[in-house]
Amino acid sequence: MSELLKRLCETWGPSGYEHQVRRLIESEVAAYADEVRIDGIGNLIVRVGSRGPKVMVVAHMDEIGVMATFAEPSTGVLRFAAIGGLTVHDLVGQRVQFEDGTLGVIGAHQPYKNSNPKLDELYIDTGGAPVAIGQPAAFVHAYAEQGDIRLSKAMDDRAGCAVVIEAIHKLNRKTPNQVYFVFSVQEEVGLRGAGPAAFGITPDVAIAVDVTDTGDMPKGEKTVVKLGHGAGIKVYDPGLVVPRAVIDWMVSTAEKAKIPYQIDMIEAGTTDAARVQLAGSGVPSGAVTIPTRYIHSQSEMVHARDLQACTDLLVALLKSKAEISV
Repeated sequence: MSELLKRLCETWGPSGYEHQVRRLIESEVAAYADEVRIDGIGNLIVRVGSRGPKVMVVAHMDEIGVMATFAEPSTGVLRFAAIGGLTVHDLVGQRVQFEDGTLGVIGAHQPYKNSNPKLDELYIDTGGAPVAIGQPAAFVHAYAEQGDIRLSKAMDDRAGCAVVIEAIHKLNRKTPNQVYFVFSVQEEVGLRGAGPAAFGITPDVAIAVDVTDTGDMPKGEKTVVKLGHGAGIKVYDPGLVVPRAVIDWMVSTAEKAKIPYQIDMIEAGTTDAARVQLAGSGVPSGAVTIPTRYIHSQSEMVHARDLQACTDLLVALLKSKAEISV
C-alpha cells in the first residue's frame, strides 16, 4: 500500500479541485468495478456487485489548502483565504503550490514577534511569479516513511482513499452486497459531496473511512485511540451517534476475523457519515477510522498496522451480507 499511499498524498487536490486525485483513483479501481461514474458535484462513484443490500463506503479525496484573494500593489505578495480548517500558527514558512506549478511561501509580518498570528496577517510570497486571483493552492510536503510510520500532508483523507482502493482490489467483485464506493469531494469545507451521493444511491447502510485523532501524545485528545493499535470503530463524534446495530456489526466482524480494533469516540470533528445519515428517510451510518497524529498539519502521521487493520476490517464487513436493523 505504501507506493499507492505516496502517490495519493503527493497528488494536488484541494477542496473543490479534486480532479487530479479522481483520475488517479479511477485508474486504480476501474478494472475491479461493475460501474464507474462521476456525479454532478464531482464525486467518483464505483459500484461493485448488483444484488443484496446497498452499502455506501465513502472516503474523501480533497485536502485542505488556500486560495489567492488579493495581490498587494506595493509588494505583489498574495493575501489568501483558507480552504478547510487551517491551523494558523503552523503556516508560517510552509510552501504551497498552485495548479500550474507556481510555488509560494507563507510569510507573516514580523513573525518572530507574534507566535499566534491571525490569518489576515499572513501572505503568500511567490517571488514575483504571477498568480490570478481565485486560484487555489495545496501545501507541498514530501511523503516519508520510518519503519512502520508513514508521514505526509493530506493523509486526511488520502490514507482513507488508499484503504478503500485496497479493499476494492481484495474484494475482486466478490460481495453479497451492492457496494457503492464513493470518493467524495469537498469534505473539508462542510461535508458537501457525500450528501448528494447518498441521495442518489439511497443506501441501506453507510461506512465512512477517515482519519481520527489519537490520545497517546502529551496533552493529547481525550480518547483511548492509539497509533499502531488497530482500526478505529466509531461510536460517537459531534456529527454522528452511531446506531448500536452498526457498532455491533463492526465489532463482531473484527473479533470474528481477529482484526485489532479500538473504540473511537472524539469530542471534535466528524466525517462524511454525519451527512450521509441524513439522506432520504435516514441511513444507519458508522465509520472505520485511521488513528492519525497531527491532523491538518503538513506531517500527518499514520501507522502501517492501522492501515492494514482498516483494510482488513472493511473487506470483512463487505464480504458479509449487510442486513442492519436499527
